[in-house]
Amino acid sequence: MQFTTEHRALSDTVVKFVENELNPHVPAWEKTEQFPAHEVFKKLGDLGLLGLKYPQEYGGAALDFSYSMVMAEALGACDCGGVPMAIGVHTDMCTPALARFGSDALRREFLAPSIAGELVGCLGVSEPGGGSDVAAVRTRARGEGGDYVINGTKMWITNGMQADWCCLLANTSDGPVHKNKSLIIVSLDAAGVSRQKIHKIGMASSDTAQLFFDDVRVPKRNLIGQEGMGFTFQMLQFQEERLWGAASSLRTMDRLIDRTIEYTRERKAFGKSVLDNQVVHFRLAELRTEVEALRALTHSAVELYVSGKDVTRLASMAKLKCGRLSREVADSCLQYWGGMGYTWDNPISQAYRDGRLVSIGGGADEVMLSIICKLEGTLPKAGS
Repeated sequence: MQFTTEHRALSDTVVKFVENELNPHVPAWEKTEQFPAHEVFKKLGDLGLLGLKYPQEYGGAALDFSYSMVMAEALGACDCGGVPMAIGVHTDMCTPALARFGSDALRREFLAPSIAGELVGCLGVSEPGGGSDVAAVRTRARGEGGDYVINGTKMWITNGMQADWCCLLANTSDGPVHKNKSLIIVSLDAAGVSRQKIHKIGMASSDTAQLFFDDVRVPKRNLIGQEGMGFTFQMLQFQEERLWGAASSLRTMDRLIDRTIEYTRERKAFGKSVLDNQVVHFRLAELRTEVEALRALTHSAVELYVSGKDVTRLASMAKLKCGRLSREVADSCLQYWGGMGYTWDNPISQAYRDGRLVSIGGGADEVMLSIICKLEGTLPKAGS
């Protein structure tokens, strides 16, 4: 992927925003387990950062997907994982299908104000019974006249406590599980919607909710595309979500390595700096190499995606690698900080807690491995 002057200018803008508008508030947001999404998103919208890849007629910049990835990587300058993740859900996880397949009226009602930062969106796929097995979702949208009547529960919903609308995956018929689902935009102020906050071990500043739908009426015009295409549309959204996840992890891991180099250079043990031990500086060099390898994989996948190729295989590899490498980098760096690394407010322990989610959300590691094996032709045959 070739970086242009425009890519670098975007990165600088995002990093400046993070340093001025996010990082000073991160400690307080982590303690309250929520950041002011509407306030932050409005500032991002005013800068034109919430619709980089979306059409100009809805307030977007009409740029290609590589700009979204530059923004994702630049958000890694944030001192926590929760706020960047919440932003990414809004820009690259709950809006792609709406922008690509939604009607003009639906896009004007939900996409345009979301790009402006006036509305906050979320994605409703996972349920209490499971998240990675998308075909098994049980939430149902029953047609009744000109409405859908929705019943069910969604779990692990990023932005769920503050979101104005949800891109909801629900069963709209009794057909085969890959052909009976639809994506529907649901206003979360509708009668019958309730929310419950979920407390997590990491990503604290990003509010996470369980959403309950009890006979919620939604006009059928809120359907994205056609009935029965929801599973397919969501699989397409997952490609962008997984690439976003890989890109957003890169700068974070580089920062952890940088901070660990600084700390171990100053920290003395047995008459010399910790960094002077070969086992330490060799390990940090190895980790840096792994990060650069993931960066190359991610950039290659993005370049192919921009050119119109199906990157399911590479996106799954990048998602798998970033989840495992995020854990590996944080765990290794924490070890070299000694007792200080085990304190709650340490930046390494923060990343240790936040990064653990990456191997679960957006498709668990095991799902990524299954996808890769399927595309490699190495899955066992049925009955064997």
